[in-house]
Amino acid sequence: MSKDNKNIITKTWAVALLALVCSLLWGSAFSGVKIGYKLFNVNSSDWPSQMVFAGIRFTVAGIMAFAMGSLKEKKVLLPSRGAVSKIIVICLFQTVLQYFFYYIGLAHTTGTKAAIIVAANVFTAILISALLFKQEKLTVKKIAGCIIGFGGIILINAKGLGEGISLNFLGDGFIFLCTVASGFSSVFMKKYSKNENPVMLSSWQFFMGGIIMWIFGWVNGGKIAASSMSAVIMLLYLAFVSAAAYSLWATLLKYNPVSKVAVFGFMNPVCGVIISSLWLGEKGAFSLTGAASLILVCMGIYIVNRSTKPQKAKLES
Repeated sequence: MSKDNKNIITKTWAVALLALVCSLLWGSAFSGVKIGYKLFNVNSSDWPSQMVFAGIRFTVAGIMAFAMGSLKEKKVLLPSRGAVSKIIVICLFQTVLQYFFYYIGLAHTTGTKAAIIVAANVFTAILISALLFKQEKLTVKKIAGCIIGFGGIILINAKGLGEGISLNFLGDGFIFLCTVASGFSSVFMKKYSKNENPVMLSSWQFFMGGIIMWIFGWVNGGKIAASSMSAVIMLLYLAFVSAAAYSLWATLLKYNPVSKVAVFGFMNPVCGVIISSLWLGEKGAFSLTGAASLILVCMGIYIVNRSTKPQKAKLES
């Protein structure tokens, strides 16, 4: 990446634009997975088959990211011997642990509670980055921005909480562990991409993690079968979402503080609700509540980015 491009990708407007692209892609995945389950006849409680579905998706995503990254760099993105251990660590947290806890937890809790708890990965990423890895300072403004943004997530899911809140470890506890794994993956990607190509790391960790999830689901009785070409197209689209969004996200993490990037994760469930309204006819996005939620999320993002100082260290090549 040229010096001019490195300077641009640290600008707040550029981070916002590229992070929004990621959020739109990940937001569409919420609906895409639901549609994919129907096309592949995967029951909502059949977690082994969901693991197989996710495993195939991420394996293909790894191949896509590898191909796109190699074409962009005009060379084959093969990992060095020193990069293999880094790929394994990122794979463990980003793909294996995160989605293991997610799929098991989702089978034992509601979608609404899962969406709210998953949004907490913004907190975990910033806390892990600041308190454990000392990659940045934890400020009152960052905490306030996260709380305001999180309030928007609760607001847009408030209707689903009408029956009250009751927590269980296998469901809600596992979803929370999913957010912890996600937080660690962001921090490790930030750390390891200093000296490694982030797309190379993304592609190989997806491929490795996808194979592991695929085998784990299959061993536990999971299976899927494409019922139509539409099913294959949807699976390929979901693989593209993972490949494109995470590779772009990893690149943003390489050149920016974790908090500056992670806070845009609050946009994911908001985009998910909006796209679900368009694709699945679900209600909730185009309402006063939806608008208020979006305003709170945007306020939170603005506050966190206003409190994040530009990096003084020179950008890595």
